[in-house]
Amino acid sequence: MLAIAGLYAAIWLGIHFGAGYVAHRLPAGILESLPLVSRCYGWEASGRVYERAGIRRWKDHLPEAGAFFAGGFSKRRLGGQDPAYLQRFALETTRAECSHWLTWAMALSFFAWNPWEVGVVMLIYGAIVNAPCILVQRYNRARLLRAMRALARRAHRDGASLPANAVAH
Repeated sequence: MLAIAGLYAAIWLGIHFGAGYVAHRLPAGILESLPLVSRCYGWEASGRVYERAGIRRWKDHLPEAGAFFAGGFSKRRLGGQDPAYLQRFALETTRAECSHWLTWAMALSFFAWNPWEVGVVMLIYGAIVNAPCILVQRYNRARLLRAMRALARRAHRDGASLPANAVAH
């Protein structure tokens, strides 16, 4: 039993890092074309729905591996208010969310070579491990887009110019 648990743990480790690598290599254009991970929806209320759910209490306790691969981007701390940086940060939340959806989806592969009960357990494990990370990425992206809109309004009010990519669509 312990050997099987170790095997499953190794498989999940491979799935996590494999999905992270795939997401790391995806071009921005592909990420931006995936509506599930690249859009904020009205029901999210610019991230306020997550705040009401208490996400601020636990989000900083989750692991952050954005900079694990060469050229990656850490999302642990906000590093500035430059519109281009905020746009990149928002894109990287999309990348991370995509990685977690891919990881969770890979739980379906356990049905191919295990009894269905094991597949169900793996789907539940996938949900427990990935859903909080997905929620944090959605929350952070909504906050970033809200901040970019506020910066654009302030720049417009003050007559300053912002780069064309500064305003989230």
